[in-house]
Amino acid sequence: MSIKLTLWVVLGIIIGFYFKVGPFLSLIAMLVLLPFMYWANKKQRRDGFPYFEVLTLFITVCLGVFVVGISMYRGMSHHYTKLDLDKNKVWHLKVREVLKPNTFSQRYVVKIISADNEIASGKSLFSIPVDSTLMDLQVDDEFLVYAKPDSIRSSLNPHQFDYKNYLEKQGIQHQIKVDPSYILKKISGQKTLFGLASNFREQIISKLKQRNFGSEELGVIQALILGKRDDISEATYNNYKNAGAVHILAVSGLHVGIVLFLLEFLLLPLERLPKGKTLKLITVVLLLWGYAFVAGLSPSIVRAVTMFSFVAYAMYLNRPTNSFNIVALSMLFILLVKPLFLFQIGFQMSYAAVFAIVWIYPKLQKFWFPPNIIVRKIWQLLSVSVAAQLGVLPISLFYFHQFPALFFISNLLIIPFLGLVLGFGILVIVLALVDFLPQFLVDSFNWIIKMMNSIIGWVAQKEGFIIKNIPFDVVELILGYFIIIGLVALLSKPKWKTALVVCCGVSIFQGWNIWNRVQDHQKEMIILAHRSRNTVLLHQNGNSLTIITSDSANIGNIASNYAIAERIQKTDTLKLKNSYLIGSKNLFVVDSSAILPLEAYPDYILLTESPKLNLERLLDSIKPKSIIADGSNFPSLIYKWKQSCDQKEIPFHYTGEKGFYVFDFEDLLVDSAH
Repeated sequence: MSIKLTLWVVLGIIIGFYFKVGPFLSLIAMLVLLPFMYWANKKQRRDGFPYFEVLTLFITVCLGVFVVGISMYRGMSHHYTKLDLDKNKVWHLKVREVLKPNTFSQRYVVKIISADNEIASGKSLFSIPVDSTLMDLQVDDEFLVYAKPDSIRSSLNPHQFDYKNYLEKQGIQHQIKVDPSYILKKISGQKTLFGLASNFREQIISKLKQRNFGSEELGVIQALILGKRDDISEATYNNYKNAGAVHILAVSGLHVGIVLFLLEFLLLPLERLPKGKTLKLITVVLLLWGYAFVAGLSPSIVRAVTMFSFVAYAMYLNRPTNSFNIVALSMLFILLVKPLFLFQIGFQMSYAAVFAIVWIYPKLQKFWFPPNIIVRKIWQLLSVSVAAQLGVLPISLFYFHQFPALFFISNLLIIPFLGLVLGFGILVIVLALVDFLPQFLVDSFNWIIKMMNSIIGWVAQKEGFIIKNIPFDVVELILGYFIIIGLVALLSKPKWKTALVVCCGVSIFQGWNIWNRVQDHQKEMIILAHRSRNTVLLHQNGNSLTIITSDSANIGNIASNYAIAERIQKTDTLKLKNSYLIGSKNLFVVDSSAILPLEAYPDYILLTESPKLNLERLLDSIKPKSIIADGSNFPSLIYKWKQSCDQKEIPFHYTGEKGFYVFDFEDLLVDSAH
């Protein structure tokens, strides 16, 4: 029953989020349908139409719509989006989460308390310059700032990670950027459990930094035990990613599951006491949440501890057949409290892996049960790894477009000892907090982490086993799970109907791939991408991509993202020139040399490298039909050019504001000699 309820709530959350349904409509629907559901439960016949089940379905879907609407503050009169956001206001903000800084800024998720002394609600992104030493904000800090919220910019290039969409799925629609000198920090703010946990985690990290851990090792220790990955070098992170072991660096289901089984083993003597099993369950759950507190109560750790609290209850009941229902019940509980978790990659992968392990692992154990205990343990570990990998494979391909074929090697070498590593790490943290950590334990733990990094690095060097740049869309994601479920069912109980279903799934999957390849073969596009201090034109002709650029060393991942999504098989690079013919239309590139076209009425003028020219005179003399500017120009010039084009009523497109530009053409891109 809990599985069905969870599925309908998930459907309601998806409907409410994507169709932007307010919570009040769904609340009214639930209130209207509840009496009918009660009546149907009393009057429904066993052999009649299932009115009760249908009404339960609709009410559960409405519940999902309601909780996501409340989470997004849709229709709330006090939500900050109801205010005039075009003017500066005095915002009272409270830090809810400290994000990892990027190259330019330190970012925070803040809760909005008021605006101009009027009660307001909602969440926003808040950022200050990363090199600022004037302000160090922590969770629960409250402050005032005079500013105007800005809309979060959509992705500027095709098939680029859409940060706006990512934040929207966390209930964040705007950002506030200010200099720290404009921030008035309050002396005291109301403390929350999350703030206390975050401060406690920072205290632990401060204690660890006073010891002689290596910088690389300390970064991994922080991630492995405390869930903070800010200090891991890019090279180390990429090694774990390529080795298929990046999940080790995020405190999530794997770590909490290991801690759960460690606690179950260590607290086994409690079962000998009166009502010992109940006492043991309570102790285990409390210690799990204590670990969550030590790890800063981050969303991923809270999610994992919630899930494994339900798992601990299932172990207490000692009814393995209820595993699916218990996991589904934990998922339902989390989504009712935090419905937007549904759209987070970590949440999706965690539950996909857990459901796969619960379902597939027992089947693999029935398939082969080695008599030798060592072989049996290795087979059990491989079975768990294979089951989890099958569960997350379609999601991983969809989001990351790569598959580390040696994942089972890294898991086989690391996972068996991860429980000891976590136990050792927790001991080190406890001793560090009481200032009783001997140096030999520091050296020993540092050596263990160094060895683990070396093993992961060795596996990651086998690049031939890392399958990268795999195109995988949402249709293939759905079909991938359809095929995996069918294959597992077929191998469990071979039936010709199941085999037929699997064959149909594989055929549809292959047909979709063939259809995409045919469509791509017929496609031809020319796109001006946005890139700071560079001009990048992408010309797709079937499965070939030509990158036309002024600086081939400054392209970033624009071309690679496009090539993966469009299934490009061949790529070459050409130097940018001044004049091109796009079908029957001409494009003239005006760069820093400020060479102007000789012919009047050009279709497109592309301004690059901040050319020194009088744009108004240019518009009057040659009368172009459209002006385009890319990221290689100074922002101050962009503003002037836009004003000039507005005055002359000539279309102006700046890639830094409106994103990439797609040229309209009939035939192909031909270099006209210039």
